[in-house]
Amino acid sequence: MTFDRPGPVERASRIWPLDNAPKDNRVDGPVMFLKLVFAIAWRYKIRLLACMFSGIVAAALYAQSLPRTYDATATMLLEPRQFANASSVLQQGLDLNSAESELQIILSERLLSAVFESLKLYESPELAPQPAGLLKSTITGAIELVRSTFSAQPGESDVSALTQGPEENLKRVAFANFIERVSARRVGQSYVVAVGYWSTDPAQPARVANAIISGYILQSVTSKEQVASAGTETLQGRLDALSAQVETARQAMKEGTLPKAATPDADAKITGAALSPLAPSSPRTSLIVAFGGILGLFVGMAGLAMSIAFDRRVRDPKDLQLETTLPCMAQIPETGGRLKMATRVGASQRLQRHAAAIRDLRTLIDISYTLKKGEKNAVIALAGHSRDAGSSALALSLADMLKRSGRTATLFWCGEQIRGVTGGPLASLADAAISDADIADMVFEQRNGVAILPVLSRDTATNVYSNFRHPRIREIIEAARQKGDVIIDLPALDSSLDALALASQSDAVVIVARWGRTTREAVKDAEQQFRRAGANLVGYVINRQRS
Repeated sequence: MTFDRPGPVERASRIWPLDNAPKDNRVDGPVMFLKLVFAIAWRYKIRLLACMFSGIVAAALYAQSLPRTYDATATMLLEPRQFANASSVLQQGLDLNSAESELQIILSERLLSAVFESLKLYESPELAPQPAGLLKSTITGAIELVRSTFSAQPGESDVSALTQGPEENLKRVAFANFIERVSARRVGQSYVVAVGYWSTDPAQPARVANAIISGYILQSVTSKEQVASAGTETLQGRLDALSAQVETARQAMKEGTLPKAATPDADAKITGAALSPLAPSSPRTSLIVAFGGILGLFVGMAGLAMSIAFDRRVRDPKDLQLETTLPCMAQIPETGGRLKMATRVGASQRLQRHAAAIRDLRTLIDISYTLKKGEKNAVIALAGHSRDAGSSALALSLADMLKRSGRTATLFWCGEQIRGVTGGPLASLADAAISDADIADMVFEQRNGVAILPVLSRDTATNVYSNFRHPRIREIIEAARQKGDVIIDLPALDSSLDALALASQSDAVVIVARWGRTTREAVKDAEQQFRRAGANLVGYVINRQRS
């Protein structure tokens, strides 16, 4: 009876199917997304900071290349329009629609042309036609070429050139540029109107803004003078007063100032004169630089997101969570060169981290497999999908770690050819597979206490015809097992499938992925091939990881 056995009672899974899969306690949603974003940003902080700094530098250079512009604004209060006759003074009510109409009068071509002529702004160099940029000139040239090719009639520019002289055309261009710099707006919902002008000359904006205000007053007073002159019952004193106001406004417009004398008959009251600006209003360097930094950071993050989305190279164990079921055995840091097997280990902090990672790898490999009855030593195989994975250097370091731990190690190596070993019937595993020589005569090179034998032969033909499933190969591996642990540096999978034959004779197989080079598909393909070959895959290693 099962009740006599100590321990928990076995669950009757045949009757009630039980789900023993561990629950997924990961938190999804915006919090997880923000954590992932911050983790990626922290990992690539140097790249993002470089992008942001580049954006700041580019924005600063762009801001310095822009011309400095100055802005000035004059204000006036609109008043109800008055009409005087012989017996009384009539007023026209002022509403929002009337205020908007006065704005259009200020921006009318008649008023602005009078200011333009009185101040002789057609002589200003900044209002003259400027040379077109490369892009604009290219587009304009293409349009003119198409027009001349498919149309026999001259365009609008050709007609204007035929009807007007060069000086008149330059004056029209200057006036068009002048209009673009003038602005007039109401201050909130009040009847106060702000008239502004910007220029690259610090003294010009206030002069032009005041002249526009004076021109508006001149136009208002002139219209009343004309009405008074046409009347039959108007006193001469009234005409003289209006004439004086007209002359005052005209002189102020010519000088670019406000009327020096009172203009009570004007339909507006001046509330503020335009003053010469003390500093340029544009470009706003600090705002442009801040925008450049934000734009650089955004471009860097967008480029980083694109690179992460399309980059399939292995850099972190999380990259293979959805690609393979194998655990990550270790992350071997980059040492800056091939690790030597002398007392150099521990000479620097980088080598100490490398030695600690090799030690952890040895420990995890030891607990990942179970030896058969009667076996004391293990056969460990390291496999890389390509030669640049660094499995040879890793196998050499692991063998050295076993030796330093007091264990005997034999290394079948696919690295560089061993110096002093020439060709022969037992110079490598490949040579021994096709030779009838006694394997007891096989000579291993002793390097710092580690017995090393090449896997591949110096003869290319021998490597082509050798069979690593040959019984002699198993005898050689078993003979090395009797002396101690065996490490096999498997040939690269992308060059041949000999690694599958040797992996089937190993107790544990570890896939080696090169940090930043080996792709996820390569690790997944290696896992599938080794599983089909019946190898005991215990995990993978990320080799030569950079901090």
